Amino acid sequence: MNPYFAASEEEVMALGKKIVVIKNMEIGIFYVGGRFYAWRNLCPHAAAPVCKGLINGTTLPKDVYEYEFGYEGQILRCPWHGWEFDLTDGRHLAPDSSAKLRGYEVKVEDGSLYLMMS
Repeated sequence: MNPYFAASEEEVMALGKKIVVIKNMEIGIFYVGGRFYAWRNLCPHAAAPVCKGLINGTTLPKDVYEYEFGYEGQILRCPWHGWEFDLTDGRHLAPDSSAKLRGYEVKVEDGSLYLMMS
């Protein structure tokens, strides 16, 4: 794996996310809960630019007519069809779904973010 410069820590932290192009691929870098995560800007459902979606929370599993909101700032909602993904592990939130975002390891060095890619 080789490190590719992606952005500065400061610019991603300021906005919570940044979309960069590395090796002709769009990749979204997100700052969630004090950590950086990088995901390919391609929804596994219909190849939408998923990283351009809204970052929010979602309702948690509860009993009928009980609603609780959680995961604030951790859920990415695809702009085309509303599929929701957890930014900390890339998993689609639907029960029994195997859909997942393609991720890249983020290395932080001297205020710069590097994506580890082959």
